[in-house]
Amino acid sequence: MDVASFCKQSHVVIVAGKGGVGKTTVAAALAQCAANAGLDALLVELEGRQNLARAFDATTVLGYEETVLDAGRDGEGEAHDPQAGEAARESSGGSSGGRVRARWLTPDDALLEYLADHGLKRISKRLVSSGALDIVATAVPGLRDILVLGKIKQLEQAGAADCIVVDAPASGHALRFLTSAKGLLEAARSGPVRKQASDVMELLQDASRCQVVLVTLPEDLPVSETVETAYHIEEQAGIALGPIIVNGCYPVLEAMKDDPSDLAAMAGETLTEEEAGRLRQAAAFRSAEQDQQSTALERLAEELPLPQICLDQIFSPSMASAEIGKLARVMEQQLSLLPEPGSEVGA
Repeated sequence: MDVASFCKQSHVVIVAGKGGVGKTTVAAALAQCAANAGLDALLVELEGRQNLARAFDATTVLGYEETVLDAGRDGEGEAHDPQAGEAARESSGGSSGGRVRARWLTPDDALLEYLADHGLKRISKRLVSSGALDIVATAVPGLRDILVLGKIKQLEQAGAADCIVVDAPASGHALRFLTSAKGLLEAARSGPVRKQASDVMELLQDASRCQVVLVTLPEDLPVSETVETAYHIEEQAGIALGPIIVNGCYPVLEAMKDDPSDLAAMAGETLTEEEAGRLRQAAAFRSAEQDQQSTALERLAEELPLPQICLDQIFSPSMASAEIGKLARVMEQQLSLLPEPGSEVGA
């Protein structure tokens, strides 16, 4: 499957996973993949940690309005007018217009926009500034999530981007986030809240519009949590699952079990016993890591029969545009190996 086909098969891709597995990095790399394929990608930040902006070396602070993080060949990173999105993509011819935009969606801002769109602009800011939203949100669990999901639904319906990549909360909150619409739909008998929940449910449960991509590490505990989360998402939220992205994989080195003294001699070098001993210890550690990684990947494939995309471990103190670019290229190669939609996938 080519990258463009993957990104277009579901207009909204929700990237979720246990905290610390690198889901924000993966979301950024996925958006970069889409841009490299000539698509217009929109990254959605939900928690306000600003890591998405830093991943693209941007000094700006993400807000509710869109910011261009990677302008591709279309511009210099200026703020983007969402109304001009479709026209810009058409005039660019698609293949040369790939770019990455981002915005931070908050419940308060989503509510302000919702009220303004329904003729209540004069009271909307007073309602939010008074703290009324906090009171209502406490009384109606899931309201904050449904406001944000409703905005994502609106963006998808308006064709705001070829691919909308959502950096979801960590696993525990992510499940509540994804099932909030179902809970409100069951609780509200009528009115705008029920209509919003119904529309969000239609988005989430339509595989042609939305899918969840889970991110994990090739380790025992993250794999266990990923498997559990995957079944909860399918059973409780009814959302389609995309490939599992395994982040931080060590490249397999075949020479780890060879004696370093022998390898040095083959290269015309001589090692002291101390040097050889240290190399043996390092090789034993790396070999054990490789065995653990292999076991984790095999268990993941057995317990969760979905395609796997393995991203290399990046040895860098920070994740910036150069590292995101490397991961995007690896992801592109892995995505090209995925079967086309509708074909059989082996466990």
